[in-house]
Amino acid sequence: MPDFPILAGQIAGALSLLAFIPYIVAILRGQTRPNRATWWIWTATSAVLLASYFFSGAETTIWVPASYFAASFVTALLSIRYGEGGSTPLDRGCLAGAGAGLLAWWWFDSPVVALVMALGVDLAGALPTIRKAWVAPHTEDRLAWALFIAGNTLNLVAVDRWEFAIAIYPIYFFLVSGTIALLVLRPRTGSPA
Repeated sequence: MPDFPILAGQIAGALSLLAFIPYIVAILRGQTRPNRATWWIWTATSAVLLASYFFSGAETTIWVPASYFAASFVTALLSIRYGEGGSTPLDRGCLAGAGAGLLAWWWFDSPVVALVMALGVDLAGALPTIRKAWVAPHTEDRLAWALFIAGNTLNLVAVDRWEFAIAIYPIYFFLVSGTIALLVLRPRTGSPA
């Protein structure tokens, strides 16, 4: 039987992957409009995060980034047809930030530097969705974001070594998904359900 951090990490990864099911269903039903810039940035950075996080020594907490990579790519593809945004100055600035972060990762050739840079790029990618969740929370799926924060909370429990390179990913994703979840899950007065 696996020890608790391993089991918590596996469950966190499963919850994170499961969170994309209602999100994708909501996209296909026209209830959620993913921000194109966010999801393409998240796809690119999740690939870098997964690789750099693995090479930084993560083991028990690797399942969340693995699920994020696979499902972000699917969501990015769907955003082409069903999404919004991608052409505002904020979106373009975030895409430029993503490119600069990936260039810095290549320049420094270090998994920890790559991890920190990718998290910075990921944050740039999250800004359009954070803004959208603030202005129009009804355009995001509540169940999906509740599952995202649940998975990221459990991933904090899965941290088996509280070293910077291991703990930074779960802490960051807990904070970002928690921010979006709070915005999306807040009571919706006067906006479409």
